[in-house]
Amino acid sequence: MKPFIPTAVYGVLNYILSFTLIASPWLFGLVNVSSAALLIPIYIGWLQFIMAVFVDNETGFVKQFPMQIHLVIDVLMGFILMVSPWLYTFSSKVFWPELLLGGLLFCLGIFTKKSPFLTKPHHSVPEGQLTSTDSTEGRLSI
Repeated sequence: MKPFIPTAVYGVLNYILSFTLIASPWLFGLVNVSSAALLIPIYIGWLQFIMAVFVDNETGFVKQFPMQIHLVIDVLMGFILMVSPWLYTFSSKVFWPELLLGGLLFCLGIFTKKSPFLTKPHHSVPEGQLTSTDSTEGRLSI
């Protein structure tokens, strides 16, 4: 499967998702559930926002953080957010917001163009440099 989400669309969705995560304890009534239900979405939302500002794509402002690393961290944070209701035992009270927002973050990290999960790296040799087989061709070292 090929990644199909353009990086510009991903950037806009990343800002929206980061602000939604920061506000999610109040939007979805997670404030009085547990401290984990309150703090995990806020921490992940702020980390997403900071990475969105520094990422090297169309919507990043500073353009210092590689896009591929950002997408790998998105997948990891999405997984942590998805399993947090069961990991921190508040799933009996509420689990849908974390599951849906974490799943969205997880899918964005996998299906965005430049994702290291679905794209193959391009290995190229700059012009005029030797490859590993060129250096030993035609020579015998005794």
